[in-house]
Amino acid sequence: MSAAIIDGKSIAADLRARVGEAVTALNAEHGASPALAVVLVGEDPASQVYVRNKVKFTEEAGMRSVEHKLPADTAEADIVELVQGLNADPQIDGILVQLPLPRHIDSDRVIAEIDPDKDVDGLTETSAGRLLLGRPGLRPCTPAGCVTLAESARDSLEGLHTVVLGRSILVGKPAAMLFLEKNCTVSIAHSRTQDLPGLCRQADILIAAVGRPEMVKGDWIKPGATIIDVGINRIDAPEKGEGKTRLIGDVDFAEASKIAGAITPVPGGVGPMTIAGLLRNTVLAACARRGRRAPTAL
Repeated sequence: MSAAIIDGKSIAADLRARVGEAVTALNAEHGASPALAVVLVGEDPASQVYVRNKVKFTEEAGMRSVEHKLPADTAEADIVELVQGLNADPQIDGILVQLPLPRHIDSDRVIAEIDPDKDVDGLTETSAGRLLLGRPGLRPCTPAGCVTLAESARDSLEGLHTVVLGRSILVGKPAAMLFLEKNCTVSIAHSRTQDLPGLCRQADILIAAVGRPEMVKGDWIKPGATIIDVGINRIDAPEKGEGKTRLIGDVDFAEASKIAGAITPVPGGVGPMTIAGLLRNTVLAACARRGRRAPTAL
């Protein structure tokens, strides 16, 4: 068997196009485009690249991007004050604080200050509570992207056994809740799980989100399973030249692709969906703030 490749770039581009259509409709109805505020503290190279891409796609979708780039030594109190100001700004629909923050800043405290109705990353306690209770709210972008990618490879998710490998608050736990919303049977696996390979072999859908390069081997895969690889691991690539690196996932792609029915590549799988989901959440937040029903296409 040779697995079908789940093209995250194409699926994300389609979602961004639908976001653009929703933005056009909102602009025509209310005379204002949704606005996303991004707070970047410090000069982490990966964060800078990620924020540039967010800004680029935000503007391509017809939305306004408001950037706040702060030096690494910015005081925690100043960041909190900035977030509170963005909460109160009627021109801002979504707020994103780029993580990780410098070590002297309590990320939990900063995130807690974000208005849940503007929490486009879905990270506040209120957003997590809404997800747990099944109430309307903004869902975390990466886990929501995992669901969309799985749906693209399956006629229906209902009744399928989803194994989420990883229990982080950023991906693992919310992903489990989102697949439960799709009526999957969900197991969460982690470092203390007994017979981890055996549990993974039961999965119709396997979500790998542990941050360990190529941890999931081919013999962990149920034939025909759908594999969503969230891992982004940078390793040395001497074959590309001295000092060069490359990205690989948490799944051994070469092995798994011979067994699985469908699989996401790294890069080009989950990553593009995260940014597309951020834009989607910004539009949903803008609709809610204006008392407008969210477009069904989103």
